[in-house]
Amino acid sequence: MLKQEEIDKIERYINGLSDNKEKTVVESLFSNGGNNSLLRHHLEEDWDSMQQGSVTTDVDLNHLLDHVHHIIRKNETLKRQRPLQKFIRVYMKTAAILLLPLLITGGLVYSYLDYHRKTFTDRQVLSTIYAPMGARVSFNLPDGTTGMLNSGSHLTYTIPFAINRQVKLEGEAWFEVNHNADHPFEIGTGNSTVKVLGTSFNISAYPAENYIEVVLQDGKVEFQDNESKEKVTMLPSERLVFQAGNISKSVTDPEKYHSWTEGKLVFRGDPMSEVARRIERWYNVKIKLDNQELENYSFRATFEDDTLEDVLRFLSMTSPIKYKIAPRELMVDGTYEKEVVTIYLK
Repeated sequence: MLKQEEIDKIERYINGLSDNKEKTVVESLFSNGGNNSLLRHHLEEDWDSMQQGSVTTDVDLNHLLDHVHHIIRKNETLKRQRPLQKFIRVYMKTAAILLLPLLITGGLVYSYLDYHRKTFTDRQVLSTIYAPMGARVSFNLPDGTTGMLNSGSHLTYTIPFAINRQVKLEGEAWFEVNHNADHPFEIGTGNSTVKVLGTSFNISAYPAENYIEVVLQDGKVEFQDNESKEKVTMLPSERLVFQAGNISKSVTDPEKYHSWTEGKLVFRGDPMSEVARRIERWYNVKIKLDNQELENYSFRATFEDDTLEDVLRFLSMTSPIKYKIAPRELMVDGTYEKEVVTIYLK
């Protein structure tokens, strides 16, 4: 049988109470669920209990539905989506915790749409789309707005959505906003708000990086600092950076900031600090700069379907740097830490 500690972790995960480390443990458990005999046995028992009606149905499924929504979107992006095969009539608590993630992992995505519509039409539902580290996830919001989330990003919105078109973003996303003059589309990022009617743009707002960047391709957007109430209107091919309460604008090529949605890692005279941050997100690794002087170097390159080793090798060929990749180490909780890449001056 599964250890009680593992079951408790799964309970906390499905109720949205897990920290990042615990989320990694649970997701790792289910990603290998097909080969885990203990998990499969526990699953079968819970399914039998559900069928016999011995488990309560009074359970908040919002968090679970958010993850189902994310996985369906991810499968669409990877072009591996299979037909939705049948409808699960009632989600029981234990089955919601143990059964659904394993079925999703195996590719048997059960339709929850009718249940979702009938159960939650009379109250608001918070939904979150999540792009895991090292991955990119496309999304299609209920109002027709589309886009893509970059590695390690979260996009949160409330259903119903068509009138109250407000989302919150942590991380980076490209938006193709569906035009609706009566109901502007608003993106909340920390202490700022980006308001649009219908436009294409990129926004980067990773909390750990302490700045917000907006690059506009088409249309018009309004950026507002929620503390000072200062508002700035952006036009196509403009780049806005908000940092430490200051707003600055410059002219740029939006294609550079759109290229990541096409699987391209593009640098156009970017400093080493920016190159390191983007490589970290792209390959889900940790970059350490051994010498502060490295930040004076800038790089121009385009990578597509290249490995981490390929990128580092190219950078070392075009500048006086060398690198070392430390192997991933097993942690006490059974997960592996990120690969660590240290960059040195030659």
